[in-house]
Amino acid sequence: MQEFQRYAIYYAPPEGPFASAGAAWLGWDTMAGCSIQQPHFANLDLGAITKTPRKYGFHGTIKPPFALAQGHTFTDLSAAIDQLCNTLAPAQCGALALHRIGRFLALVPTGDLTPLGALAAQVVQNLDHFRAAPTPDELARRRQKRLSPRQEENLQNWGYPYVMDDFKFHITLSGGMDDATAQLAQNAAAQFILRHAPQPFTLKELCLFGEAQDGQFHLLSRHQLCGVTSQ
Repeated sequence: MQEFQRYAIYYAPPEGPFASAGAAWLGWDTMAGCSIQQPHFANLDLGAITKTPRKYGFHGTIKPPFALAQGHTFTDLSAAIDQLCNTLAPAQCGALALHRIGRFLALVPTGDLTPLGALAAQVVQNLDHFRAAPTPDELARRRQKRLSPRQEENLQNWGYPYVMDDFKFHITLSGGMDDATAQLAQNAAAQFILRHAPQPFTLKELCLFGEAQDGQFHLLSRHQLCGVTSQ
């Protein structure tokens, strides 16, 4: 197996039109592990606006990228995800919608997000012993953005500021853009991606990703959520 410098647990859609559209939009196919041709839109430089998120692929973060702690292996991590998934039920929300988060464009779920947030918190907490502590440089980089006291606590406890109560599930579609470019991108994404999005949005599995030495993320395995939803 290829050697990976970090791992992450993401949502990634199963094979089908939604996954294909997302991969083409970003120009990176995480399942095949290769670059692919992006569509052309008038007056929109899709390659430029997707440069930042391209390496991660079409995904929604559940547990952010982390280096493996000493004494743990990929096999250990994969087995632990399987075990955890036996206890976690799928999380259903409303339809996905296009929203700007700051200066970037993303797909975000609507409706009651409580089940999705609870699921993400369980994944972050129960698999955290696999995460190596962040380096001083990583901590300094995170702190370049103004963190709230709760986000600083998350950074210290979980290695990332935007987890637990600060978790907001989203599928990133671009880097930062000005208003005019963002409107063009939103119109294009509505026709190219959003029309293929599942309604309602249901997270049925966790996907284990690995970051290769060149920084590109690859989909390594899928793990079905087999728990029963409580009534």
